[in-house]
Amino acid sequence: MQDTASRLAPLLAPAGALPIGSEWRAMRASSPIVFPFDGSVVAQAPTSTAAESRDALNAAESVLAEVAALTTAERKSILQGIHDRVKAEGSRLEDLLILETGKPRADCRTEVARTLVTLQATAEEVSHIHGETVPLDLQELGRGMIGYYTRRPAGIVIGIAGFNYPLLLATHKLAPALAAGCPVILKPAPNTPLATLELVAITREVLASHGVTQAAVQLVNGDPIVGETLVRDPRSQIVSFTGSAKIGHLIAQQAAPRKTLLELGSNTGFIVAADADVEAAVNAVLAGGFYANGQACISVQRVVLDRRIAEQFTARLVARIDELVVGDPRDAATRVAPVINAASGERIRAMIDRAVSAGATLLAGPDGSVADDAAGGSSNPALIYPTVLSEVPTALDVWAEEIFGPVVCLTTVDSVGEAIDLVNASRYGLQAAVFTSSLESAFAAIERLEVGGVVVNEIPGFRSDIMPYGGVKDSGIGREGPRYAIEEFTVTRMAMIRPVAGN
Repeated sequence: MQDTASRLAPLLAPAGALPIGSEWRAMRASSPIVFPFDGSVVAQAPTSTAAESRDALNAAESVLAEVAALTTAERKSILQGIHDRVKAEGSRLEDLLILETGKPRADCRTEVARTLVTLQATAEEVSHIHGETVPLDLQELGRGMIGYYTRRPAGIVIGIAGFNYPLLLATHKLAPALAAGCPVILKPAPNTPLATLELVAITREVLASHGVTQAAVQLVNGDPIVGETLVRDPRSQIVSFTGSAKIGHLIAQQAAPRKTLLELGSNTGFIVAADADVEAAVNAVLAGGFYANGQACISVQRVVLDRRIAEQFTARLVARIDELVVGDPRDAATRVAPVINAASGERIRAMIDRAVSAGATLLAGPDGSVADDAAGGSSNPALIYPTVLSEVPTALDVWAEEIFGPVVCLTTVDSVGEAIDLVNASRYGLQAAVFTSSLESAFAAIERLEVGGVVVNEIPGFRSDIMPYGGVKDSGIGREGPRYAIEEFTVTRMAMIRPVAGN
C-alpha cells in the first residue's frame, strides 16, 4: 500500500479541502481512493454534503454577472492559460489518472493529450461566438425594422462526469462553460475525483492570475444527494451529465424543466461486410473493444459479421487476442488491466456466465491462467481478461445492455441491410461503425443507422474532440465538442428595433 501511495506526486489541491466559493474549504469527511490494480489506497479524497452544494450554488449565483461580463479576450486568455498549465503538468496528471482509474498508461496518456486539444480548441472557439441578423421585414409588420440576435450566457452550469475519463470529461464541461461566460460547479465520480480536483486547482490559479473570481469554478464531491441538490435547484440552468443511462434519465427528471445535456451509455454496433478488409476489421476490434479496459461508452460491443467472412474474422480475432497484454496499468506495454472495482468485475463476469448458460460460445476470456500473476491472475475479482463470445442470444443483457468491460459479442447475418436492422434493434444509439469497401454499403449505414455518429472503416470509438458528439434514443440528448457545447451553454437574445417610432 505504501509503495503505491508513494508514487502519488504532491497534489496542487490543498489536502482535505474542496473549492467552494472563492476559497478552499476544509471538509470533515473523506473517502479512500483505491488503485484498481492492487486495491491499495492512493489517497483520501475530501467529501462534501448537500450543505456545501447549496453554498456552491450561492457563490455561483453571486458571481453570475462578473463571469458573464468577461470579454472575449479575457475568456480566451484564461482558457489558453489553463491549457498551458495542464500541458506543464501533463506527466503528473497521467500518473494520477493511472492510479485512480486503473486504465493502462497508453489510455491515460491519450486522455491528457485529448484534454489539451479540447482546451486549445475551446480557447480558439471563444472568438467565434456570434449571432445573426434576422429579416424581420419578411412580414409586413416588420417593414423598416432591424432584427438580430446575440448569444448570452445561460447561467450556472452543473457538470457531472463518470469515472472512466475524469479529466477529459470534466474539461468538456468546464472549458465551454467558461467560454460561454457561465460559472460552473463540477461533481466528479466519487471514486475518481483526484484529476478533476487538479484541473479545478489549475483553473482557479489561472482565474486568480487574471483577476477573476475563483468562485467561477467550484467542485463538490460525495454521495448522490450532493449532486441531486445541485440538479434540483432552479438556479442550475444547465446540467451536463456523462454516465449511465439509468442515472442520466433520473437526472433529467430531477432537473426538469431546465435544460439537460446527457451523454449516456451504449452497446456499440460494429458491422463487417462481406467486402471488408477482414484483417483491418480485426485490428479495429482489438483496438476498439478493449481500450480503457473496455470502460468506454463507444467501445466495440456488438460485432455483426456477414456470414461469408464470419469464420475467417472469428478465427483471426481469437488467434490474435493474446496480443493484448494484460497487466499492471503503469507498464507502458499493458493494454488491459482490472476494471474500476470488484463490483464491476463481478457484474461483468455474471453477464458472461448468463450468456454461456443461455447457449453462447466462450471463445476467449474472461479468466487468465492461475499461474499468471501479471495482473493478479484470477485472484483479482476486478480483472476480466479480453473476452470474446459468439452466438449470443440478442435478448440477453450482454448483447442488449452496456457491458462497460473488455467483452465483445459476435453474431452473423446475410447482408449489410440485415446488419443495420440488427444494430438498430437497440434502445441505445451513440456511435456505430461499418467496415466495407462499398460506397453503397457505407452510405446505407450513414443514412440508416440510428446513432449520433457513423464511422466507416475505423473503430466506433473514434472521437475528434472538436466534432459534435452525442447520441439518440437512450444514449442521450445534446452535443459536446467546444463549439456545440458553447451553443448549449448559451441562449439567444433577440433584438427588434424600429429606428424611428411610428414609422
